[in-house]
Amino acid sequence: MTNGNVRRPKVDLYSDTQSRPTRAMREYMVDAEVGDEQRGEDPTTTALQNRVAELLGKEAAVFLPSGTMCNEIAYRVHCGTGDEIILDKTGHALHFEAGGPAALSGVMTRALDGERGIFTPEQVAAAIRPINRHLPLSKLLSVENTANLGGGAVWPLQQIRAVCEVAHANGLATHMDGARLPNAVIASATSAKAFAEPFDSAWIDLSKGLGAPVGGVLTGSAEFIERAWRFKHQFGGAMRQSGIIAAAGLYALEHQFERLREDHDNAKRLANALVDIPGIVIDVATIETNMVYFDVEQTGLSAAKVSELLGERGVRIGALGPMTMRAVTYLDVDAADVDFAARSLREVLSNACP
Repeated sequence: MTNGNVRRPKVDLYSDTQSRPTRAMREYMVDAEVGDEQRGEDPTTTALQNRVAELLGKEAAVFLPSGTMCNEIAYRVHCGTGDEIILDKTGHALHFEAGGPAALSGVMTRALDGERGIFTPEQVAAAIRPINRHLPLSKLLSVENTANLGGGAVWPLQQIRAVCEVAHANGLATHMDGARLPNAVIASATSAKAFAEPFDSAWIDLSKGLGAPVGGVLTGSAEFIERAWRFKHQFGGAMRQSGIIAAAGLYALEHQFERLREDHDNAKRLANALVDIPGIVIDVATIETNMVYFDVEQTGLSAAKVSELLGERGVRIGALGPMTMRAVTYLDVDAADVDFAARSLREVLSNACP
């Protein structure tokens, strides 16, 4: 746990959730026109919702406090108690949402063994349950794009279309966890609308690479979003003058979407620097977006120990397993920061290893 007395690292590569609103974004927030969002009277929130609905090619949208709530509300709308969601074994909802699907919606999850978070149409077809009174009902296919634990991998558009086609042909709804969809858009030169088109619901996060302080926007049909509003209230996500924070999302979409390519460039820069550090194992070819996963087993140190030693030098990189580490670039990290982090890692390992 942390508190207000903890000193911020000089270079923080723990996650793009560490991004902070820029001065210009803060000023835009101050000037936001606000009202009661619950009564549909907050013009800034409404503008954000309309903007994201248009971006993703959906009828309607709802602004929510977090990306996790976007996923959990979508699951609640699409599924009934005892139904089953099909998703990859690395899916965010399986690992980082505190058991939300079970706790909030009473649904089961069926994990596919994809490659870097990306599974095939054949795997989806094999996972769909036959109709049988003894079995849960397969109700929803959930895709995460980019795939976080897959190293920030971008789903090929044709593969997205193919897995969704199988799902729809078998009566399943489809949902996209688009927490880092903007990164996928920039990396692949594929529009957000094209990525979202095969899905019945989809969302984007505002508080990661886009740099807003809080929030995500869930989209779908008008009927879907009407039901989502009910669960927003039920899950405790109702707000009032939310335009103050919605304004940050509008600013981010307008001014900080295209600059994500800088984060991707910095991630590649970091990966290329890590290649030459003895004991570090990394596949540079897998760096597609803003995430850099690497293995430290050959250093003789655990990931947690390397993270601790780096922290003493003012660099924060998270341990994602006993020997796996993840560094994430974002708008508060520039090329000089990346170089400093790489030098620090080299020095840490040089001093710690015989």
